[in-house]
Amino acid sequence: MPSAISPPKAVLGIDVGKSSHWACLVTREGEVALNRRVRNSEGDLDGLFSQVACDTIVVVDQCRNIGLLAISRARLAGLGVAYLPGLAAHQAARLFAGDAKTDERDALVIAKTALGIPDALLPVPEPDEALEAARSLAAQRSHMVTCATRDKNRLRSILLESCPAFEALADLGDRHWLNMLEKLGGPWGCIDAGKPAFGAVTKGANRARMDAAWNAAMASTRPSKRRVDAENPQVRMLARRIREALEEADRIDREITALLAGDGTYECLVTIPGIGPRTASELVIGINIEDFPDHDHLASYCGIAPRNRQSGTSISSVSASRQGNRRLKNLLIFSCNSLVRSENRFGEYYRACRGRGMRHGEALKAVARKRLKVIYAIMRDKVPYSA
Repeated sequence: MPSAISPPKAVLGIDVGKSSHWACLVTREGEVALNRRVRNSEGDLDGLFSQVACDTIVVVDQCRNIGLLAISRARLAGLGVAYLPGLAAHQAARLFAGDAKTDERDALVIAKTALGIPDALLPVPEPDEALEAARSLAAQRSHMVTCATRDKNRLRSILLESCPAFEALADLGDRHWLNMLEKLGGPWGCIDAGKPAFGAVTKGANRARMDAAWNAAMASTRPSKRRVDAENPQVRMLARRIREALEEADRIDREITALLAGDGTYECLVTIPGIGPRTASELVIGINIEDFPDHDHLASYCGIAPRNRQSGTSISSVSASRQGNRRLKNLLIFSCNSLVRSENRFGEYYRACRGRGMRHGEALKAVARKRLKVIYAIMRDKVPYSA
């Protein structure tokens, strides 16, 4: 995990909320000096921060959206800020008496955990305008991809109920398929439009696959007219939404690339095998390399470090960790798929792992861990990759 924050003299724990927060000030001796609700407004937060000593650290359980105003006003008041992840706060709450779940108790847990276990705190980096803009765009891109995935699942469900053979051939990531489904509807809408119209709409697509889809629909039993009339508008609407979401995601990708074009770390990262613009941008946005003393800490943060398990004289075992930043973990592992057949050091390492009996997924994780050492060095030194 990122480097630890030194033990503070006093902690103002804030359980953040949309309209109001609960603030609990705890001194180093464990005394609760302040404990009250405060509205999520600039004036009320400024009034709160004016009541605490200048060496107090403000700790929040969310450092974005609803917690952002509290962080910015605390910094403006000259106070240090830190972040206690929600999962860590939830686990720490089990160490305290009682099992109530209230804002007041949560704020106390945040403050006392920060005092007793400062290693659990994460620093909140100073905002960088370009990175903050790119982070906002990346969140929107993730939302658009999630929407497209949800609509794809719904569309496949409709096609599967209507004509399984047609659905098995559908490629919902292909713009030709989306265009055809948006204009003609489902398999029976395509049949009703006729082969010439079907061919015109799918011009430029994989002809063999499209012909196979046409033949699959022709060879299947057509459902009732009511089913077809209900199906076609849904298929058109879902295909349109998927197309629009994917186009918006592509547009956002271009904006993020333009925002980070002058960033030295980003330009160095894209020189690493298997690291494309999207993965590079996620690394730049999600990692402040100064928070990590070595690549092992970064691997732990990204969730690709092995987890040792040992108790007494029992045999220790090493298994994959299920913690860490899941978004970065998936990007780092899945981007290694492009290295499987490569002739570089990572491709050779993948084949060596497979030769030792590792399954494909295990070998990918091992390659991702090895490549992360290179990523760490490049982000730290800001130098391009050289084999």
